[in-house]
Amino acid sequence: MDNRIDSQLYREVAKFGARDMEICMQCAACSASCPLSDGTSPFPRKIYRYLQLGLRDKLLQSLEPWLCYYCGECNQDCPRGAEPAETMMATRRWLTTQYDWTGLARRLYLSEAWEIGALSVIAVGIILLFVFFHGPIITDRVAVNSFAPVMWIEIGDLVMAAILSTFLLSNAFRMYRFIMRDTKVPFRLYITQAKAFVLHFATQKRWRQCGEDRSRWLKHFILVTGYMTMMTLIIVCIRWFQVDDTSWHFTSIFGYYATGALLVITVRGGRGHSRGRG
Repeated sequence: MDNRIDSQLYREVAKFGARDMEICMQCAACSASCPLSDGTSPFPRKIYRYLQLGLRDKLLQSLEPWLCYYCGECNQDCPRGAEPAETMMATRRWLTTQYDWTGLARRLYLSEAWEIGALSVIAVGIILLFVFFHGPIITDRVAVNSFAPVMWIEIGDLVMAAILSTFLLSNAFRMYRFIMRDTKVPFRLYITQAKAFVLHFATQKRWRQCGEDRSRWLKHFILVTGYMTMMTLIIVCIRWFQVDDTSWHFTSIFGYYATGALLVITVRGGRGHSRGRG
């Protein structure tokens, strides 16, 4: 591993939202207050140290930024008034740009023009598809499948899912290579720990240890399952949803759940955030 000091690391991560790195005096109050930090991975303190010393390669190999659930307890207990939670979030953004081989993540994080431009390109592309490839326009009744045949919608969904999955999986593999390049793990350990990996990936259950509001984990879990259910229905089950009659399919039950979860949790979360800021 290259342990040379990178004097620009501090400024580079600061662009992604890190705050008050220079006032951290390594007292470890943030790590002591974090319910997920332990003796082997004392974060946020360790991450602050890497940033202060400019240890880029140490930071690239660090797991700690991904163990933080952004509960904000460390912000409240910092005697210097720093915001370790924001620095941990900024570090994750920076790491995402390092794992992303396309360079798009960095541009989208740091440039509003790129962000707006990307959304505009997608919107214009969808509009053009409807303009040039739509079916007959029927105005005397609902005829969604005549205007936009479900087969083409389904193909478009699958193509989009394949493209996004390729980006996600390839960048996840680069993340694995960065973190594990100096670590040797027996292959059998991957097999024996697969169950724990899937469990934590699907439930994020360690979040139940974070903060005083224990209901946040449940709200987050319901919201994520709502998003994942809706995405699955749109990509895999669109043929049963995009119909021009009143026919019913059992997958509608999942549609009701996804819609309710997204609406209720989003509205309740927004109200809670507003009250908290007030």
